[in-house]
Amino acid sequence: MEIDVSKPILAKNESLAAENRRRFDENGVFVLDLLASPGAGKTSTILATIAALRDRYRIAVIEGDIASRVDAERIKEHDIPAVQINTGGACHLESDMIQRAVSVLPLEDLDLLIIENVGNLVCPTEFDLGEHAKVMILSVPEGDDKPLKYPGIFRISEAVILNKYDTLPVFDFDEAAFREVVRKLNGRAPIFPISATKGEGVDAWASWLAARVDAVKAARSA
Repeated sequence: MEIDVSKPILAKNESLAAENRRRFDENGVFVLDLLASPGAGKTSTILATIAALRDRYRIAVIEGDIASRVDAERIKEHDIPAVQINTGGACHLESDMIQRAVSVLPLEDLDLLIIENVGNLVCPTEFDLGEHAKVMILSVPEGDDKPLKYPGIFRISEAVILNKYDTLPVFDFDEAAFREVVRKLNGRAPIFPISATKGEGVDAWASWLAARVDAVKAARSA
């Protein structure tokens, strides 16, 4: 006899995720779940996104890490509300964690909520948080073979950010091969090459995100 303990865990998580999504929709807040491995540049991408969109939208951030408050403090230095979630060893965020974090944020005064998930290319793919989109960040130094090794995260992502694009000449990264595999895994996901720390390529990514934010706001007003 085999007992699958993951089913009740996922079922409970999905129920709470549905509650989160209803609450986000009621307040007209677009929620983005950013997924990446450690060191890919999640926080720097968030800061670049904030710089591009802060004059247009009211933004807050939820930071997920195993430990520390470093990333949340970096966000707060830019006068953006940020809540830190320390998982204490868990390799992903779950819906109940997001519910607790959101309880201290003024949702009615927000347009965009960015969740920085724990650095991991496997576990976060299974857990719906109530977000409107999951987006994957891959950095050039990680290699062009990541879609082959971790296909699940590329399949579920609505967009792929290729960060540290300015380092392309330095690393053995086959961009054409990378794009081909991503297209086979997920032909709908646009790929945005950026250098988050330099601001290069961020405008195209920010425009895509802005369209998604505006769609949620319009649906609430309809």
